[in-house]
Amino acid sequence: MVAHDNIHIPKESFPNWIWYVIEVSLVIVISFAISFKVAESFEVTPDVGNWILTGTFGACFLIWFIIIRGLILKKKILRNKY
Repeated sequence: MVAHDNIHIPKESFPNWIWYVIEVSLVIVISFAISFKVAESFEVTPDVGNWILTGTFGACFLIWFIIIRGLILKKKILRNKY
C-alpha cells in the first residue's frame, strides 16, 4: 500500500545497478590515473613499467572494493535485496 502515490521517490524508480556502474567507472578512471603517475615516476624499461602500471592499477582497485568499501563502509558489492 502506497501512502502518497503523487510523490516521486528516486530510490524506487532509478535502477540500483546504475550506481554500481558509475562507481566502478570512477574507480577505474582514478586507478588508471594514479597508476600512470606512479609508473611514470620510475625510470625503468617499458616491460617493467607495464608491470608497475598493472600492479598499481590492481592495487588501487582492490583497496577500494575490499578495504574501503568492504571493511570501512560495510557495503557489500553483491547483496540480496530480499
